[in-house]
Amino acid sequence: MAIAYRQHIDDDTEFALWKIEEEANDLYVQLQLNEEEKAYVEKLSNGKRHLHWLGTRVLLRKMLRTDEYIDCKVDAHGKPYLVNLPYHISLSHSFDYAAVMISRTHKVGIDIEQIKEKVERIARKFMQPQELAFIAEEKRIEHLYVCWCAKEAVYKCHGQKEISFVDNIFLEPFNFEHHGVLDARLQKNELNIDYTVGYMQYQDYMIGYVKGDV
Repeated sequence: MAIAYRQHIDDDTEFALWKIEEEANDLYVQLQLNEEEKAYVEKLSNGKRHLHWLGTRVLLRKMLRTDEYIDCKVDAHGKPYLVNLPYHISLSHSFDYAAVMISRTHKVGIDIEQIKEKVERIARKFMQPQELAFIAEEKRIEHLYVCWCAKEAVYKCHGQKEISFVDNIFLEPFNFEHHGVLDARLQKNELNIDYTVGYMQYQDYMIGYVKGDV
């Protein structure tokens, strides 16, 4: 399967989606992995988690346009980074899709989620009452998913643990559209960072993406 969707944010920043239709081995043979990575893949059960790990790495390789080995590691906070290539990266996946965002100049964050009714049940766990107040009833589920994806994208962009979606990441009121932007703010102790978050609905998935500081 080729890249399903690709969007350039600026000259140095872009994201893409990959629809995972291949078998695990078809993805595996497109990668160059070291022994540690091979051992990790072998420990994954043959299911979505396995396909997601492989799919995000194949998409990353396609976006970087390289056949060379990509040394992609995860730091102490769980944020992926490239050891020897000058890019900030963010990875996400949901059901049949992998998503990757890269930038030469800025920290980035991306999240993709399949739209399901269950978000209604957990809304109060990641939204403040004043945020819930601006959710439109007509497109309530989609509107809530934008909020979740936006907060997840900001969390990934910041790249530090112990950040609460409900207590530290705040969204300004916005009207839901299929493709738009919203303002977000991360506050914790001395931290006070403003973000402009992009979002889009792609089929029955929602994507949130953000470009942060240099």
